[in-house]
Order: sequence, then C-alpha cells, then structure tokens
Amino acid sequence: MKAGWKYRKLGEVCEIMGGGTPAKNNELFYRDGVIPWATVRDMKSEVISETEFKITKEAVRSSSTNIIPKDNLVIATRVGLGKVCLLKYDTAINQDLKGIIPRSTSELIVGYLFQWFKNTAHIIQDEGTGATVQGVKLPFIKSIIIPIPPMKEQQRIVTILDEAFDGIATAKVNAEKNLQNARALFESHLQSVFTQRGEGWVEKPLEKVALIINGFAFKSTDFSPRGIVKSIKITNVGVREFICKSDCYLPEGFDTKYVAASVQKGSIVIALTRTIISGGLKVAVVPDEYNGALLNQRVAAITDRPDTMTVPFLFAYLSTQTVVDYVKKRVNTLMQPNLSINDLRSMPIPLPTVQEQNMIANKLDALRTETQRLESIYQQKLAALDALKKSILDQAFTGQL
Repeated sequence: MKAGWKYRKLGEVCEIMGGGTPAKNNELFYRDGVIPWATVRDMKSEVISETEFKITKEAVRSSSTNIIPKDNLVIATRVGLGKVCLLKYDTAINQDLKGIIPRSTSELIVGYLFQWFKNTAHIIQDEGTGATVQGVKLPFIKSIIIPIPPMKEQQRIVTILDEAFDGIATAKVNAEKNLQNARALFESHLQSVFTQRGEGWVEKPLEKVALIINGFAFKSTDFSPRGIVKSIKITNVGVREFICKSDCYLPEGFDTKYVAASVQKGSIVIALTRTIISGGLKVAVVPDEYNGALLNQRVAAITDRPDTMTVPFLFAYLSTQTVVDYVKKRVNTLMQPNLSINDLRSMPIPLPTVQEQNMIANKLDALRTETQRLESIYQQKLAALDALKKSILDQAFTGQL
C-alpha cells in the first residue's frame, strides 16, 4: 500500500445508481422526448454525447430509470462488462448500466475515477456470470476497493495519463494508417497488373484454361473429427487463406470410392456459397497436408494446365477486385450469395504467355511478402501501444508514476 493513500470500498465513496426502461409499448414516452436515455449500445466512445433514444419527463416518472448528472460516469454491469463512459449531458440510463457519482468531489476527482475504472475493467469482466448474458451484481460493484491518493496526487495522475494516452492515441492512429496504406498499396498494384495489360494478352473462359472439379454432396453423418481421409468444406476456404479444420474426416475407403472429388495440393479452391464476405472473395490454395482430400459440395477446385496457365498467376487474378465485381453481378444479393459452377466455368481469364505469368506471379509474391512484413511490424506496434497503456494504468494505481 502507498503511504498517504486511502483504500475504500467503491460504495463508500460513490453513489451508485441503477436504471430502467420505460415501457416500450407506450410511444408517448419516446415521441418528442428530450432527455437522453443511454444503453450499452450508446457506449461507443469514452464520452456519451448522443443516445439512440430520448425519453420524456413522464417516462422518467413512470419507470425505474434515473437521470445521472452530466460530467459523471456510467459503467456497464450487464452486456459489455468493463465499459465506462463519461456523460456530456444529464442522461437517463437503462437497467444494464450504473451511474457512478462521487459522494465528495473534494475527496475523489471524476477524471481519476474514470481512469481507475479503465484499469479495473478486467476485474469486472472476470466477475461476470450468466449462461447467455454476462452480468455483475450491485453488491460486487460496491465492494471493489479503490485506492484514493490525496487530491493533488489524483490531479497529477490524471494529467500524466491524459498526456500519455493522447500520445498513444496519436501513435495508434498513425500505425493503423500505415497498416491500411501497406495493404492498399499491394491491392492497388495487384489490380493494375490486370487492368494495364501488355501486348499479346488474350481472354479465355476459365474452363478452357483449367480443370474445374465440383464438390460431392457427402452426407453430414459421413463426417467425423477423427480419421484418415480428409475433406475440404466451405469452412476451410477463407479470404486468400486456407483454414485447417479438425472435423473434416470421411470414412476409410472414401478416397478410392470418390476419386473424382480428390484434390491435389497446390490446387485452388473457391467457395460457391457465400463466395464473397466483407473481407473479399473466399479463395485459397490447398496446402500439402490436404493433398488428396475430398471436395465437399459447394466448393470447387481449380487445377492449372502448365502449358496455358499457372496456379500462382490465377490465384493472383482471383484475388482482384475485378473478380469480386464479376461474382457480385452474378449472385442474388437478396438471398445467400451463391456462385454457380457454370458462372465459374465461364469466368473470363486474362492471359499473357506462361513465361510472363511466372514473372508476374514472382513479383507479386515478393511484394506480398514485403507487405506482410510491414503489416506484422505495424500490428506489433499496435499491440505494444496497448501493452504500454495497460502498464501505465497499472503504475498509476499502485503509486509508481
């Protein structure tokens, strides 16, 4: 314990107020409301300045909600455990939040309390119970011990933390921007390779330059978490990455019974159901350990013809926005976005000579490697900044600043 610091239960130094929800079936409680009413969904940043709903004075009187005065804190005690926000305005809260109001501002600064709650988030999260929705009870919140240094020390800590966190926030923004720029640079160059074609390029349907294998409709009861014969399912195909799974085995003997569905290492696989997700096109290269795996339904495999087209070149093209646009035009976006095997077969593929394909693929691979190296550096920097922030918080509330 730090000399000169007090250690008190939160409930002794703060008033902790609960909230409630005015009847949703009474539209008069919400129509023309002017009082901000906060839920966990409004805790998107450190300061709540706007809420999804506003309620009337009658709604406050007719429910268990409470109005928390501005410049005080609210914390989440059910859903979003560990979140803490400062209120810009007097704000009513629902039952998933608690308002935290210092009993004496001459003993406890709100800014200090705010930073302390950030450092205590993991304690609140660890206490959460509930089968579906995690929550903590009021007695627990009241019982948490808070270290309270003298007022001048609180002010000093808040000033140091504010300055340090401003610097960390700026550094994170720069690192995130650099990370985005590295990815954007690769995507831009990748796209330009196929839009700014040289002389001698031709366009042919995919089925004319590659062997396409359609998956077999194995029964769900055929699959097992153990076995010898591996399969490739939709869940194995990520955005430009192959995702290894442990539940994809088929019965012994299926590898000889279903030879037509066998896929060789180095082949390309593409998802025909939910072909596009937020990250892009679900296409991957089969790794060595899946050599001879059997292709399940709604996944197609593509094998190159070395005299016409190479897998690395095709994989690069399938990673472009041009292909994403091609797929989008041919899927029903009102339903599950599926790509038909016929649309895959007829997809136009731009082709230079095999020699040029190899040269392009090698250059793109080198650029991809460099991009991944930069991404790793920036991601490590972001992780280090998060760790630094946690370390500074820990030091602040153990008297080591």
